[in-house]
Amino acid sequence: MGVGTKDSFGVRSRLSVGALSVDYFSLAALERAGVEDVARLPFSLKILVENLLRFEDGRTVTADDILAICRSVSGERREREIAFRPARVLMQDFTGVPAIVDLAAMREWMRAHGGDPRRINPLTPVDLVIDHSVQVDHFGTPTAFAENVAREFERNHERYRFLKWGQQAFANFRVVPPGMGIVHQVNLEYLARVVFVEDGVAYPDTLVGTDSHTTMINGLGVLGWGVGGIEAEAAMLGQPITMLIPEVVGFRVTGELPPGATATDLVLTVTEMLRRKGVVGKFVEFYGPGLRSLSLADRATIANMAPEYGATIGFFPVDEETLHYLRLTGRDEEVVALVEAYTKAQGLFRSEEMPDPIFADTIELDLSTVEPSLAGPRRPQDRVSLRQSRRAFRRALLDMVNGGMSKLDAAQLARWVEEGGPEPALAPLQKRISVRVNDHEVELGHGAVVIAAITSCTNTSNPAVMVAAGLLAKKAVERGLRVKPWVKTSLAPGSRVVVEYLREAGLLPYLEALRFHVVGYGCTTCIGNSGPLLEPIARAIQEGGLVAAAVLSGNRNFEGRVHPLVRANYLASPPLVVAYALAGTMDVDLLTEPLGHDPEGRPVFLKDIWPTPDEVRTVIAGVLRSEMFRRTYADVFRGEERWRALSAPAGELFAWDEASTYIRRPPFFEELPIEAPPLADIRGARVLLVLGDSVTTDHISPAGSIPVQSPAGQYLIARGVAPQDFNSYGARRGNHEVMVRGTFANIRLRNLLVPGVEGGWTVHLPDGERLTVFEAAERYRAENVPLLVIAGKEYGSGSSRDWAAKGPRLLGVRAVLAESFERIHRSNLIGMGILPLQFREGENRETLGLTGREVYDIEGLAGGLAPRQMVTVRARRDDGSEIVFSAIARVDTPIEVEYYRHGGILPYVLRGLLKGDS
Repeated sequence: MGVGTKDSFGVRSRLSVGALSVDYFSLAALERAGVEDVARLPFSLKILVENLLRFEDGRTVTADDILAICRSVSGERREREIAFRPARVLMQDFTGVPAIVDLAAMREWMRAHGGDPRRINPLTPVDLVIDHSVQVDHFGTPTAFAENVAREFERNHERYRFLKWGQQAFANFRVVPPGMGIVHQVNLEYLARVVFVEDGVAYPDTLVGTDSHTTMINGLGVLGWGVGGIEAEAAMLGQPITMLIPEVVGFRVTGELPPGATATDLVLTVTEMLRRKGVVGKFVEFYGPGLRSLSLADRATIANMAPEYGATIGFFPVDEETLHYLRLTGRDEEVVALVEAYTKAQGLFRSEEMPDPIFADTIELDLSTVEPSLAGPRRPQDRVSLRQSRRAFRRALLDMVNGGMSKLDAAQLARWVEEGGPEPALAPLQKRISVRVNDHEVELGHGAVVIAAITSCTNTSNPAVMVAAGLLAKKAVERGLRVKPWVKTSLAPGSRVVVEYLREAGLLPYLEALRFHVVGYGCTTCIGNSGPLLEPIARAIQEGGLVAAAVLSGNRNFEGRVHPLVRANYLASPPLVVAYALAGTMDVDLLTEPLGHDPEGRPVFLKDIWPTPDEVRTVIAGVLRSEMFRRTYADVFRGEERWRALSAPAGELFAWDEASTYIRRPPFFEELPIEAPPLADIRGARVLLVLGDSVTTDHISPAGSIPVQSPAGQYLIARGVAPQDFNSYGARRGNHEVMVRGTFANIRLRNLLVPGVEGGWTVHLPDGERLTVFEAAERYRAENVPLLVIAGKEYGSGSSRDWAAKGPRLLGVRAVLAESFERIHRSNLIGMGILPLQFREGENRETLGLTGREVYDIEGLAGGLAPRQMVTVRARRDDGSEIVFSAIARVDTPIEVEYYRHGGILPYVLRGLLKGDS
């Protein structure tokens, strides 16, 4: 991408590392030029300052921008937009396929309007890792992995052929084939460089990714975060990521984790603390003496879950542990030497002697206070101490089970929550359903663990918790314990290295003895690709109205995400996943009740088989070697035989197949005029949905299974696709016809316009007819009625899912009125030309008396929009009376105003590229 044309502070300097001599933009030289406090900036801000120094051009980056960010920690904080240019872009296939579909359609638009289609090409290096498509169809057998891979290629060959086309059609675009690992673990172990050298200039490795957990790489000292696919596409095409100078919250850690506590317990504690504090839109940076006790893998686990604690990033600066990890994972010694020399020269290398950075705010945790924990049943920030887990599950169960529980005596309920025991009046809570599973006659009750999944880069990247799971399995097998027959077990590591060291340690056979066979190297259960439950289990849950449970070592547990039939979902460490698979229920106290009994009938408790820290350390020291990583990643871009044998079309323009149900030409650019029309007020809008708090992007645009009776399912059936070949919403993101029908179709969505009903339903107004969301939107479209969504707090939390903005746009949604927005989703809405409106402080739907049955006008747009402008909203009731109030247009920066004026970020980029050609 080159560098800027200015160097106002004269900071371009020279650095020699062995035989290598490079230029760099020196932060020390900036301080010598008279800019104060550069050395005391948080490390994450130093990286942003270097980025601005390197790209200073007097237009997109000015000297004032550089001064503003340096002075932001000294009390001169002001809202200022800066332009950040990442070194690279990272994608996974669920978000990557629609992004490449968009680029293919943009090339066609360019050609149709007389431009050069080759202008639509990544200027920034892009890596796409295929990891989101493998599903757990088969499990618990030695052949499960091979069978799942075969099914994956059957389902996804169209998508994979399309990605292979993209690989040859676009420069600067690499694809890591399926079966190689999870994107963030591959990034951590292989792709990340920490320091780049290009055209003789050294600079920090930075990135944006189309997955919210891109933040994991901050554990390696690499600055990166998740953005929507549309924003990533713009970054690929040379557009800077615009952002307000972030506030940095320092998270001070002291002490060490106690025996029995894991990195998973730590990250769940951090998530709970930071959600309570409120760090949405902020950087969090970890510091303090406790860092010396945290391995790089521990740090990566904490950094991974930044979206769950609401921060843009959770950053750990480069230090000796970083260098150790780079060597462990097989990076060349020259790379490690460059990282050390560059970061030390720049003041980016953390040492114990350095004074603490100046933070906007701080929070502190003594690691010795962390205890074994889970999080659930619906949100990752809802941490539950293991010693309180049964009580917490029972309290949650009271909220989930209907049938008059609220009418029962409060004392009876409290006694049951605390003590259990038979209570005739509580029969609905204590029901048992007889099921025959694999020649076993068993009884299922509320809390039955039907899924136990060791999954997700969050934890499988951490050898300590993976080895702990293996050791616990070994001890369990040696004591004669077995997993309960109703539990669907799976092991889906984020890297092939995991299986290598588990096998070398002799632990893999014990996991397999408990039916934790490898099912794939991908996201699987963590993103909802858990596959079907055994048919008798599924039938018992549905017919008996059971609240079934899943325990997974993932990072998200939103309702309906893991599996449509599983309502209680708990995040836990890999060893606890194994423990709950042995227990078979959430309605158990693992600290006082046995997991099972040995062949002699003696009880076996969790404490009897939990590995000690020394046992874990000894195994890791004996088996984990850099050669494993070098060997694993030697052919990472080559893939396995099925990938290599896959034929793909060639050419700079994609040949669309009108019969395809996976890849279709998107409609976003079909009628796009060369010039942006003037902004207009929104008049006569109807409300499509009224939603509550914490509506996630999973609620808006599900990634998992497609129900047969849903609009998307019926669309596929009408085109000859059998239900067993539906695949998932995530895999169908290259087909807008499926995705628009799946928008707001999550089976757990609660639209307050249809109280008491779950799923993708709404009412058409003014007649009040109940329809699917898609049917209602189509009727409104025919009537030329614009649409509005009303919501509560944290609208759009969760995944960086661009279809959660694309889908509403195709439904005809023009604005979303909410109490607050999650960062990435707010940006995505603007990126698709949807106006995010925020209620003023102290106001919401209830305080204003809005029902959602009014007709809405949004005024103040036609005269031109300014960042965070107040607009007037008029809501007319059926009787002609009006509710008039002001709302904040959450278009926060001048460039976002431009994106919105153009109808989205991609139309803005397209028009700019076309003008550059003319």
